[in-house]
Amino acid sequence: MKLKINKTNSSRCKKLFVYIHIAFLVLIGGNSCSDYLDVVPDNVPTLDHAFANRREAERYLYTCYTSLPKVDAVSNILFMGTDDMWTWGYGESHYTYQSPWKIACGDQNVVDPLCNAWNGNNHLNNMFQGIRICNTFLENIENQNKVPGLNFQVRKRWIAEAKFLKAYYHFYLFRMYGPIPITDTNLPVSANRDEVAVKRNSVDEVVEYLSKLLTEAAIDLPLLIENEANEAGRITKGAALTLKAKLLVTAASPLFNGNPDFADYTDKEGKHLFCDATVRTEKWEKAVKACEAALDSLPGVSLYYFPKSGMLSERTQYKMNLRGAVTEKWNSELIWGRTGEQSNNPDMQKAALPGVYDTRIDNNLYGTSYWGVTFNMVDRFYSKNGVPIDEDKTWDYAGRYTIATAGSDQKYNVKEGYRTAKMNLDRENRFYASLTFDGALLYMDNTINKSDENSWLIEGLFGKRCGRQTQEYYCITGYNPTKLAYYKLSMNDKGCTTEVYPWPELRLADLYLLYAEALNEVGRGQEAIPYLDLIRERSGLKGIKESWSSYSRNPNKPNTQEGLREIIHQEREIELAFEGQRLWDLRRWKKAEIYQNKPILGWNIYGKTPEDYYKVTTLFQQEFKAPRDYLWPIKEYELLINKNLTQNPGW
Repeated sequence: MKLKINKTNSSRCKKLFVYIHIAFLVLIGGNSCSDYLDVVPDNVPTLDHAFANRREAERYLYTCYTSLPKVDAVSNILFMGTDDMWTWGYGESHYTYQSPWKIACGDQNVVDPLCNAWNGNNHLNNMFQGIRICNTFLENIENQNKVPGLNFQVRKRWIAEAKFLKAYYHFYLFRMYGPIPITDTNLPVSANRDEVAVKRNSVDEVVEYLSKLLTEAAIDLPLLIENEANEAGRITKGAALTLKAKLLVTAASPLFNGNPDFADYTDKEGKHLFCDATVRTEKWEKAVKACEAALDSLPGVSLYYFPKSGMLSERTQYKMNLRGAVTEKWNSELIWGRTGEQSNNPDMQKAALPGVYDTRIDNNLYGTSYWGVTFNMVDRFYSKNGVPIDEDKTWDYAGRYTIATAGSDQKYNVKEGYRTAKMNLDRENRFYASLTFDGALLYMDNTINKSDENSWLIEGLFGKRCGRQTQEYYCITGYNPTKLAYYKLSMNDKGCTTEVYPWPELRLADLYLLYAEALNEVGRGQEAIPYLDLIRERSGLKGIKESWSSYSRNPNKPNTQEGLREIIHQEREIELAFEGQRLWDLRRWKKAEIYQNKPILGWNIYGKTPEDYYKVTTLFQQEFKAPRDYLWPIKEYELLINKNLTQNPGW
């Protein structure tokens, strides 16, 4: 990690430092910041000028957002780094820019790490740079002589906002690398070699520091964003406390709590960087309290429900509840929506779409169907009875790959009379809200007469409108993550038109699930069940206990800590599918070695008939080397220039 720019005079370094940071522009809440590049007259930026008045200082605050990880279609660790989504392969040129997919394929390395947040390379931003920007802002805005006339309350809010972002960047690094160097202040330009050679702090030190930083930030952050036109996407008290809850749940999870694999890992001076092999319940107790504090800080936040419409059936209404919770702008469930990546949002939505479903369009649109959902993820969704498909005593699990004809009871989900796989029938509403497949019905705002009686039919066989037609941009598995496409997206012969939406970095269902998980781990599982039931009710499912007692081969499962733990984990996988949570959850639960050592399966997308299409095809055999692959490697070169750093175990 390089903490200084170069060896030159202090004034020149300050100018260069600010120039680099100001070159990054983040748009927070509309066009009010669009002229940010004009912050300094005559293109001669200095720190003094950046904090000369409120206008320039606020623009510098916006640069603190610029290192947030991008949310785009092509190369994003949220979507392609684990086992739930897969993409097509078309020659070496396609593969070379797919850093997350390379990780999923087992090609991570120490020479040039993929999705390198430590240095900022291979499709991930430099998080330490983001921390340095935040530190620079804090060092200047905390100086009462800077930004003369700035309102005292506004100054405190800005300080809190920068502290939150500083904590977020640390947290992102923590999830990836475990013990990291805490960067509380920037080193001066005059720092010597020994000062620059930072050491890694222990897991407990990192968690304690970030917990304290988020607590401080929450005190001076607003409960609500009142000026949404200009400030939507900025940080609230609830966002800070929700991030703290996620931090403490992560720290209490098996990867960092009582993990024997890392218990003996030390730095070069013999300092233990991880905890010992003892599982400490008090970490879960802290997580419970953090979740409760977060829940108490969210006025006006509630689970999202799609507006009632006489044109929609109850089933479609349930599906739209979940779709809207992710894609409806500034909906009631959103705790923190990130707006800075909206420029890539349309391409992301196209990537999730099942080809050209709109029969009024002749062209095969470029860039659709980029993503395919794997059977690993398809299997995780429940049956229509709200229990796992391999537990449901009424569901034909053994025959799930055989072909069946959809009956009238499948109406609004699968076209009546269509021949499709049994795996696609009699599933829960979140399955049909999240996925489309051959035979599925997709409701969109441009559906004819806006009635789900006329929902678009997805035809996925080879050569059909939503099947493979070209050498690139096609669904490799037969399942599309349509949940991520806003329902008002429309197609025309020139492409797609859609509304962008803030990425749901933190939403209420996520917090409910974190709270339920923490409650169960401290022996209060029965208190957790109502939060699970609230989420299930939103999608038309009965409560946990009723569903398991009526339909599961293991009816006592919700009554044991271990059984309820598995239920909570699967609820997270389903509810938050394709929202970037699975990558981190599988790692913190130490389950990646289970799921990412399975083959990646899909249908035979070259089949022109149901008999040929519905053949299970192995696309790739994943290999996850535990415990090595649970943490990212530090770039080998960093270890050469900083002798105080130690590599992560196994690398």
